[in-house]
Amino acid sequence: MKKIIVSMILAFTLTALVTGCNSSKQDESKNKVLETDVQNQEAKQGKLEGHSLFIFCGAGMKDPFEEIATEFEKLTGCVVQVTYGNAAQIQTQIQTAKEGDFFIAGSAEEVRPVADFVDESKELVKHIPVIAVDLENSKHINSVKDLANEGVRLIVGDPEATPIGKIANKILADFSIKDKVEIISNTATAPAMMTALETKEADAAIIWKENVNEKKAKILDTDEMSVYIKTIPAAKLNTSEDKEAQEVFEEYLDSDSVKNIWTNFGYEMAE
Repeated sequence: MKKIIVSMILAFTLTALVTGCNSSKQDESKNKVLETDVQNQEAKQGKLEGHSLFIFCGAGMKDPFEEIATEFEKLTGCVVQVTYGNAAQIQTQIQTAKEGDFFIAGSAEEVRPVADFVDESKELVKHIPVIAVDLENSKHINSVKDLANEGVRLIVGDPEATPIGKIANKILADFSIKDKVEIISNTATAPAMMTALETKEADAAIIWKENVNEKKAKILDTDEMSVYIKTIPAAKLNTSEDKEAQEVFEEYLDSDSVKNIWTNFGYEMAE
């Protein structure tokens, strides 16, 4: 009987030792995989000293993109030069200078005039147009057609140079009120629109959602604007002089840190 008990104890001990060894080997294997992933990530994003990127970006995305570019420089050591401007200015620069790595555009439509210089595009975030009114909504605006009510002063962007200006033009035409609204300015920047609403120089503005400071203005709750939502793309240019840095930056745009920057500035991620 004693022999049987001893044999069982030995068998159990050997099994535990084998299982422990296997478990240890599996843990080591997992650790090696994790270490390899970290090493691969560092290899891709760790060392780009001496490299540089030249990026065009719509002026309306300046605040979030400055943060994105700065974080990439810190992460990689790559120098990132960003030129901000309206679509027409950037399109002309790309066509004449024939240089650059990316065009961060306000919409896919803005990329079409420079399609010959684009290898591919990826969707980043949504560009959502809204109607913003003063905090009290003193003119009782509840729909697009209310913008044509007597005494309502509207402020919009430049329809010749900015996507939000073009969209405003289309909205007013689609609702057949283009000739009925009182537009006090059609060359306004987003900050100028917000200032006009805050100081009550204007009663309403057609503006991008992310540009509205909700402490100073109110976004009109209406589904009428949903059909005008655009998507901000990152157009990868074929004029790049630093393909390695371009590839790493393209991957970086998909990272959680970049997504957090966009959402912190009020953007919604593209689906």
